[in-house]
Amino acid sequence: MLTWRAHNGARMESVRVTVNGNRIRAAGRMIGADSVDHPPFSASYDLVTDENGATKRLSLRTTTQAGERHASIARDEENYWLVDTESDRGRSTFAGALDVDVVLSPFFNTLPIRRFGLHYAFDEVQIPVVYVRLPDLLVQEATLVYSSGTDGISVLSPVSSATVTVDPDGFLLDYPGLAERV
Repeated sequence: MLTWRAHNGARMESVRVTVNGNRIRAAGRMIGADSVDHPPFSASYDLVTDENGATKRLSLRTTTQAGERHASIARDEENYWLVDTESDRGRSTFAGALDVDVVLSPFFNTLPIRRFGLHYAFDEVQIPVVYVRLPDLLVQEATLVYSSGTDGISVLSPVSSATVTVDPDGFLLDYPGLAERV
């Protein structure tokens, strides 16, 4: 079980992670109080990766005052993503993405960090992702840049830039401006 608390105190995430080699299964929940960044919401997710640690499927559900939303995102054998939301259904390569990144979640940054071994070696990688915004579950294409160094791993995303720290297994400890593990 891994749990993070937002630095501003308005949000928490907790996830049960099962690791088998490079495979990850994760079941998590996030809650957020009303803030300048988002309305009050709760979100839950179930994630499964393949034997290389790349996302295979993700199911998300959010609840806000306006109601519930659900999204199902799955990658097939040809690396096409099948995205099914209440407002949209589609199939796309998302520029070759093998990972999903969920805004406001420190957990999802762990996936490319572990897959590329950025917690072991110094490297810089540009990673196309299926980018999911919370709480509205808007699904977009995005590119994140990860650069590892002696002071941590720099992450450049569409919404922030920070240097994160991870534990020896590559799971996030602190993402300045987002959350810290408790």
